[in-house]
Amino acid sequence: MQEAAMWQAVMTRNDRYDGEFVFAVRTTGIYCRPSCPARRPRRENVCFFSQPAQAETAGYRPCQRCHPDQAALPEPNLALVQAVCRAIDEHAERPPTLKDLGQQFGLSPYHLQRTFKRIVGVTPKQYAIAQRAERLKRHLKEKPTVTEAIYEAGYPSSSSAYGETSGQLGMTPVAYRRGGSETAITYTIVPCPLGHLLVAATQHGLCAVRLGNSEQELAATLVGEFPAAQMQQDEDGLAPWVASIQDYLHGAQPHLDLPLDVRATAFQRRVWQALQAIPYGSTRSYSQVAAAIGQPTAARAVARACATNPVAMVVPCHRVVREDGSLSGYRWGLERKEALLALEAQQANLAIAADRRDAEKPLA
Repeated sequence: MQEAAMWQAVMTRNDRYDGEFVFAVRTTGIYCRPSCPARRPRRENVCFFSQPAQAETAGYRPCQRCHPDQAALPEPNLALVQAVCRAIDEHAERPPTLKDLGQQFGLSPYHLQRTFKRIVGVTPKQYAIAQRAERLKRHLKEKPTVTEAIYEAGYPSSSSAYGETSGQLGMTPVAYRRGGSETAITYTIVPCPLGHLLVAATQHGLCAVRLGNSEQELAATLVGEFPAAQMQQDEDGLAPWVASIQDYLHGAQPHLDLPLDVRATAFQRRVWQALQAIPYGSTRSYSQVAAAIGQPTAARAVARACATNPVAMVVPCHRVVREDGSLSGYRWGLERKEALLALEAQQANLAIAADRRDAEKPLA
């Protein structure tokens, strides 16, 4: 790893790198794990070692808070959280309340929720809602009637299922069972600097922005998602939104503020909002995004949320990179990710240069 990446891991207390390296502080003579809870030193006082033995050979002693000379311990609450998940799954018809779970596992509701959310990424209630919605999706495809699927999934009534799943399915259970037959989607596919661009929308906003190699490929992926939806091409109706995205791809519009109609879990939505807050021309690591949403240990969950982003560029998941600054996977191809970042960096540098020239002009 490069020192810049190691320093970033230290600043975000990223426990993913415990065991990969240690950092030592010249002013204290102590070395620590990247995740050490101690106060962060100044960068100029820090040096890095790949092994604790190297740090000790150089004269540093191990920290008594994080014990970097000992084997890294597993997440101490992982078994607890797994047991809580099982308890929720076993009571599908009437998910236990936070108070019930606290009494069952001998913890205060506040502590249980905080621990659960830190490890899983969502609260126990959000987990229960998401799990029940997944069961409903499965049963809607297997059971002979919608009503039977609703009760088999654990909903006490049809009204509760319709109310709870609107944000999970993106449509009513009946429409989902029919493959989206009650959903009207307009779309268009046009050439763009990165191949072909698909833009699709409902009456509420954009539901898909995708990049691909051909019109046929992109159309097939959209139809495959909702095979019975009412699909209609509408080049004129989507023209303003397509123009905005094309302007962005040509470096003429740095910010895409377009209406969206995308369905997501609470965690995914928080991640996508954090991605939209990354400045044009900048990047963030997965752990930085996790820290930005208040869950520094959820870097892997952040990566999954990036991978499921349905609206390329509008939610700029291409701005998230590995800890060392290198590029990781991208749903629409690594070459496209590289091209998008290069475009943004170039335009950002041009803007900085223009501002500098304006600042140097003599006052009239």
